[in-house]
Amino acid sequence: MRFGSGSRGLMALALASMMLAGCGGGTGSGARPAALPPAAFVAKAEQPGEQYVIGPLDSLQIFVWRNPELSAKVQVRPDGRITTPLVNDMPAVGKTPAKLADDMKAALGEYIKDPIVSVIVENFSGTYSQQVRIVGATEKPASLPYRANMTLLDAMIAVGGLSQYAAGNRARLIRYDRATGKQHEYQLKINRLLKSGDPSANVKLEPGDVIIIPESMF
Repeated sequence: MRFGSGSRGLMALALASMMLAGCGGGTGSGARPAALPPAAFVAKAEQPGEQYVIGPLDSLQIFVWRNPELSAKVQVRPDGRITTPLVNDMPAVGKTPAKLADDMKAALGEYIKDPIVSVIVENFSGTYSQQVRIVGATEKPASLPYRANMTLLDAMIAVGGLSQYAAGNRARLIRYDRATGKQHEYQLKINRLLKSGDPSANVKLEPGDVIIIPESMF
């Protein structure tokens, strides 16, 4: 079938309209990431973070009042469990220290009357959902335990800043929304933050954030 020049023009116009419509959506893979509100370099008031959740390789001090032989300093195994005197393979990962203390109290209650148990976290690693991970063109990619009031500046200092070929102004932050179960992407301007000292480029981080820093094309 042959088309005249007028028909070809109409088809080209329709194709262009379809392409523009595809680029206009805010949720497509090519959509520009949203921006986060700026955060102060120093918080006006320190606010407590979420309750700490024990993670693999955390070091714990288990204290059983009036029973020093049952007290112990242990490290959470990679499988998420701990072993203490009289208690074997107690799940620890995913629990707060208070919850683990209650579970230890219930387990030890089979051997001693009304035990009083305290759990103190001495070295923190945290679960992956509580760590801030920085990958890509940085001096030392790392997983950082989240701290209350943590900002992008704090994270970049911890990893030694950007590498020589980093495209910091094209960096992205990936954040998981627990309420909706969806993942959101935000743009970061790390060059403006570190090289120009632009306070509007500093943003507040949340537990589980992933920062991805690409390399420059040139």
